[in-house]
Amino acid sequence: MVAKKPSSSSKRRLWVPDRQDIIWIDCNPQVGREMRDIHPFLVLSPRIFNDKTSLVIGLPMTTASYNADNPFAVAVGPARGRKAGQTGYVLCHQPKSFDWRLRGAKPHPLGTLSDVLFASVCECLNQIVRLA
Repeated sequence: MVAKKPSSSSKRRLWVPDRQDIIWIDCNPQVGREMRDIHPFLVLSPRIFNDKTSLVIGLPMTTASYNADNPFAVAVGPARGRKAGQTGYVLCHQPKSFDWRLRGAKPHPLGTLSDVLFASVCECLNQIVRLA
């Protein structure tokens, strides 16, 4: 008997965001100066936590150019798609947790942030929260 290949819908169910992944997540509803709508989001929490809790802890990303002067925004290189040519930033001063399953999170085309850039993001975040 030939084993059935998993369908694309079952592959989607098996996907769980992992640390260093960049995902799409819907930030609505938002309040005050929080980001709204669908944005890239850098995952800080490990896959096992994300899978067991359905929560993901991470940092929003943006291409808003005023972040070039923000000491808590880490430049991570050029964006793709409709924002191609603009610099992407990880906003280290806005850590958040979201229920990634209920918000319909999806993998972002950028995939995973490089080890070097991820270390820079963690250093910047640690200036704020002083975990180490």
